[in-house]
Amino acid sequence: MKNCFYQLLLALIILLPGRVGAVVNERPFVIPELREWKGGEGVFTPSAGTRICVGKEAALLRIGTQFARDYELMFNQKLEVVQGKPAAGDFVFTLKADKKLGKEGYTLKISDRVTVTAPDTTGIFWATRTILQLSEQQKSRVLPQGTARDYPDYAVRGFMLDCGRKFIPMHFLRDYVKIMAYYKMNTFQIHLNDNAFKQYFEHDYSKTNAAFRLECDTYPGLTAQDGYYTKKEFIELQKLAESLGVEIIPEIDVPAHSLAFTQYKPEIGSKEYGMDHLDLFNPETYTFVDGLLREYLEGDEPVFRGKRVHIGTDEYSNKKKEVVEKFRYFTDYYIRFVEKFGKQACIWGALTHAKGDTPVKSDNVVMGAWYNGYANPADMIKQGYKLISIPDGLLYIVPAAGYYYDYLNTEYLYKNWTPAHIGKEIFPEKHEQILGGMFAVWNDHYGNGISTKDIHDRVMPAMQTLAVKMWNGTKTAVPYANFDSLRTNISEAPGVNVAGRIGTAKSCVFTTPKLVPGSETGYTEIGYNYKVEFTINGVAEDKGTVLLSSPDAVFYLSDPIQGKLGFARDGYLNTFNYSIRTGERTTVAVMGDNKSTRLYINGKLKENLNIQKRWFNAGKDSMNYVRTLVFPLEKAGNFKSTITDMKVFNHLTE
Repeated sequence: MKNCFYQLLLALIILLPGRVGAVVNERPFVIPELREWKGGEGVFTPSAGTRICVGKEAALLRIGTQFARDYELMFNQKLEVVQGKPAAGDFVFTLKADKKLGKEGYTLKISDRVTVTAPDTTGIFWATRTILQLSEQQKSRVLPQGTARDYPDYAVRGFMLDCGRKFIPMHFLRDYVKIMAYYKMNTFQIHLNDNAFKQYFEHDYSKTNAAFRLECDTYPGLTAQDGYYTKKEFIELQKLAESLGVEIIPEIDVPAHSLAFTQYKPEIGSKEYGMDHLDLFNPETYTFVDGLLREYLEGDEPVFRGKRVHIGTDEYSNKKKEVVEKFRYFTDYYIRFVEKFGKQACIWGALTHAKGDTPVKSDNVVMGAWYNGYANPADMIKQGYKLISIPDGLLYIVPAAGYYYDYLNTEYLYKNWTPAHIGKEIFPEKHEQILGGMFAVWNDHYGNGISTKDIHDRVMPAMQTLAVKMWNGTKTAVPYANFDSLRTNISEAPGVNVAGRIGTAKSCVFTTPKLVPGSETGYTEIGYNYKVEFTINGVAEDKGTVLLSSPDAVFYLSDPIQGKLGFARDGYLNTFNYSIRTGERTTVAVMGDNKSTRLYINGKLKENLNIQKRWFNAGKDSMNYVRTLVFPLEKAGNFKSTITDMKVFNHLTE
């Protein structure tokens, strides 16, 4: 009788479809990693009838609508957003208490529907980023069935960008907010003022480039003329960030790095320590900085909308005790000044370098722990500061400078670093006074030819790597080699393609038998490791004649100065030592990567515009000058020559 029972049971199991040999889904790849995953069997397949069902809360409706926009942008499928009863095939977003998940955590259950629950709308939004990343890795947008619980180790996961020494256009900042949100990076520090190094300007502070990038009414003429943000567009940037779970921390850096202010008002500059230092003993200095900060902090709708404001306070001279004490007074004064407007003050760590007797407020103050010689993190913790881990020796990018990192060592960071590592000091993971981490791009070398595309090329691998390390901490399950390979399959963000990627395989992505003046190609640009090739029957062209352009770059058939082949981007003009020859038929090819731009004429290399060493001060100082190009494709210029057999190739290596 027992044998009959087992035989019947076995027969039923065999007849049950999809049970015998069914594969349990492994943890799917996303950035950052899912903290917990329990695999199911089979997949969820969205259909034409798939909806987004949200609760009655207005915030859920907003997130559902954002998710629908992003889904349509990425996959060209419009999903209806409803506040009603969910059914199989739907995406479902619900708020539900769960003390273990915290504000940013969420549960994602994928079955015959996709159900997201979280104690806070922040977690719901982060879950939508996970769903989009999962969806984009499958052509049919199927999702593996299973259940994930996801939550971060650290509350601050940040990136700092120096816009003072290189103007970063607003559209780039807006794209970066979207990119950060896509990788659950939630803190964007924008460094609004700084100055170049005087050795590149004849050691003359009056000639040294300096800039303050924000529109200013209090001090007319202070705002940089080579690029700035209006108060209105800076407010709109913060609103965009808020809608995507990203906090913007604006930074006005004083009392060092302040040449933009002393060029405007020389009497507040330090005669002893250099005009990039404010004179801490001059009462007019405080009047000036008070007025500057007040413009952006006061009122019912202040320009600085967020809860935090950064006041700088790094790298001031410590040669004299009286100066150290005055620096400490200055730091304490402006911590309390921004607090009067309801903001939490952020500072750079400098109080070991400026060790003294004058008290500096530490309660509820956030310190960027960047170099242990300037601020010993253990001492700062004892004093009561909350720290953001941003060790310069690991997390500073200074493009093409030859010191710090040009590209971060992502393998080392992935395998070894977490925010608990500050320089050589290692603290317990999730230390209550270490809020999280941040990495930075410093544009120290003003005039070095670096483009926003070059910055992006350096930032993206760092962003993806550090998103994992700030969310997952030590608990990474994917080997680095796998991560480094798989990360390139993930988009920058919905609707964002700063790198100019076209596809993922080596191929010809665009061809036309004839490029018609004024026509559009359907592409904006092509990113590094490209080849653009065409045949030209040359006609005399006016100087400034454009072959192709995009919002960020122009490629000239005849540059505006010498009438040669060349290109312009980010305010830099680079030319090849070659002019199109009238009456001749020539095959031209341009190849570019993140180090150089090369011109080929009739199949032979004519010139390589690589990284050029430029010398200053009779050979005592040098700077690397970068001549790269993300090739513009959007619109053909009004040329007279005949351009035929144009081809554009991507992902080429020589």
